[in-house]
Amino acid sequence: MRGPLTARLDDPARVWLDRALAEAADHPGTHGPISVWELRLAEAGRRCGTEHADAVRVLILHAARADTTALDRVYRQGTADERRAVLHALPHLVPGPDALHLVEDALRTNDTRLVAAALGPYGARHLAPHDWRHAVLKCLFTGVPVDEITDLARRAHGDTELARMLGAFADERTAAGRPVPGDLYRVVALTAPPPADGTGTDGKET
Repeated sequence: MRGPLTARLDDPARVWLDRALAEAADHPGTHGPISVWELRLAEAGRRCGTEHADAVRVLILHAARADTTALDRVYRQGTADERRAVLHALPHLVPGPDALHLVEDALRTNDTRLVAAALGPYGARHLAPHDWRHAVLKCLFTGVPVDEITDLARRAHGDTELARMLGAFADERTAAGRPVPGDLYRVVALTAPPPADGTGTDGKET
């Protein structure tokens, strides 16, 4: 991530990023009321541009070797942009489900960018089926493109309960005279169970 990112930064931003990453690597964890690298998270958009801020924050969190406690603190105290960066960083920093509560919190918000980030690789790996299905419905309800959902095809495949929930959602929208999101039909198609004869679409045994 760092190489392609630095190639797009101007010289002052590149110098700032190099210094911020060095500080984070040299002083991981918490020192005093707030870590120096946490201050750099807040500066990322101003220093490197909003279009690069997510990637910059993820790199700083990685350089600081932020553990679950630090990630939780940044998420709880940070701006929406910093919370989103924490969600993007989770698959790189937390191997197990210990930070799943942050994903669940993001899914309870109405911030569509947080919802999308929550359904990245970490959420795809650790969300329980029931919670994941409701997250898919929330994307459809709030207009988050389903392309943002990591591993959607894998998790939706053969999920008859998700298909039932999607059908009920479509019926409710139709009865209320409201349009059914086009993405819903794409997800319904993904829920199709494997053929009864045990062969895949390519004719090979599953």
